[in-house]
Amino acid sequence: MLSYNLQFFAKDGPGGEKTEEPTAKKLSDARGEGQVAKSKEIANAFGMLALFIILKLYLGTIGTRFIEYFNVVYGQMPDAIKRYEGQTPIAALQVIIRSMMVQLLLLILPILLIGFVVAFICDLMQVKWRPTTKPMRPKLSKLSPLKGFKRIFSANSLMELFKSILKLLVIGYMAYSYLKGRLGQIFILYDITLNRAIGLIGEIVIDLGIRIAAVYMVIAFLDYAYQKWKFHEDMKMTKQEVKDEFKNAEGDPQIKGKQKQRMREASMRRMMQQLPEADVVITNPTHYAVAIKYDPDKYDAPYVLAKGEDYLALKIKEAAKENNVEIVENKPLARMLYANVDVGGLVPPELYQAVAEVLAFVYHLKGKI
Repeated sequence: MLSYNLQFFAKDGPGGEKTEEPTAKKLSDARGEGQVAKSKEIANAFGMLALFIILKLYLGTIGTRFIEYFNVVYGQMPDAIKRYEGQTPIAALQVIIRSMMVQLLLLILPILLIGFVVAFICDLMQVKWRPTTKPMRPKLSKLSPLKGFKRIFSANSLMELFKSILKLLVIGYMAYSYLKGRLGQIFILYDITLNRAIGLIGEIVIDLGIRIAAVYMVIAFLDYAYQKWKFHEDMKMTKQEVKDEFKNAEGDPQIKGKQKQRMREASMRRMMQQLPEADVVITNPTHYAVAIKYDPDKYDAPYVLAKGEDYLALKIKEAAKENNVEIVENKPLARMLYANVDVGGLVPPELYQAVAEVLAFVYHLKGKI
């Protein structure tokens, strides 16, 4: 009996099965690592199509220029041999061949540049522009035999094998069906001139290449759709991963609690500093205390300068006594103000009458009316 571990075949990631949609942060981090939904077949298909179309338009020029270069080099060889008086003119031949290679490279350079541009545009259209060097960095995890074994026998490897077989079948079928229709022209190659034979072979190869590239593009687009689906599935998260990411984004609960406590303390200090400006403090009398201020130049209605419950209410009343702010007991009004108006908020219209009566009483005591 052989022992086995089913976790060997499970997807990576703690917290169970990956059932949750990937978050924006997960996708952004993956993009930074160079993990994107991209099909290399798209660039290959468009590159192949562009190559054969260019050759169809440019092949005549290439053939003419090549024959011209060959004639020039062939004509220079006798002079090079005479210059060395029968000795092997290796140096002269090297110079001639090097010059010919440079000319040939310049001849095919436009094709190479167009191929590069096509491949670059195809990749850019798939993944947009965000270069990163992280995929190029060496990783020790790639040297793991266990992970290497899993990659060899993974669904992705099987899919790549299927694509390779499909491409071979398509290329083989296209080549067979096309060449079968042109066998008559191929059999007369020995009976025509060299230039005509080269032109005919070039025409057959280019037309066949364009047909293969057109069908290859269909495979490429299907592969692109598969790569997008696979990337989305790979990016899915477990419930635990979502919770951990949310926790990291929100911060540690203890740190957040301390931050909120400091904010409350700072707000309380500001509130107590403004308390001497209040016109009146309305109390419950023991549970609630609400400080009211009316400034017609600032607001059209009275507003709450400070409020508190239990211990804070006691501190507000002590501060009011120290600053000679009137304290008025009105249990229903204190509860309504505390429950419905925030610090800095205006008194609601339904409480205008009750608050106005309290303010009138206070103003009368202070001789303001």
